[in-house]
Amino acid sequence: MKRVITYGTFDILHYGHVNLLRRAKALGDYLIVVLSSDEFNKIKNKTSYYTYEQRKMILEACRYVDLVIPEYNWEQKREDIQKYQADIFVMGDDWKGKFDFLSDLCEVIYLPRTPDISTSKVKEEVICKK
Repeated sequence: MKRVITYGTFDILHYGHVNLLRRAKALGDYLIVVLSSDEFNKIKNKTSYYTYEQRKMILEACRYVDLVIPEYNWEQKREDIQKYQADIFVMGDDWKGKFDFLSDLCEVIYLPRTPDISTSKVKEEVICKK
């Protein structure tokens, strides 16, 4: 079984997220999503519209996702890859090169982002117009 692991906040799930999850799952048999905890978002100076538990529930409903686990810090990636025996680490190409240091543990792949959509754009155009 080929295991794929990816990381993110996945706030306000949109079609760009679904595209990324679909393409990540297509690389293997089992997709693990490591979801930024609310505490980690605070460290990153990020504010999510939904709580960790709400975002986790939404991701678990996605047919491409097999397991959702929390991310508490930047450093846990190596440990997660080893613990969950990931064969492939996937991130959006806006992170290109940033995680190459993990290539001694697994294959590192950067997928192109879906054009013209982002959580920031959704928040700006939908939520802020209230």
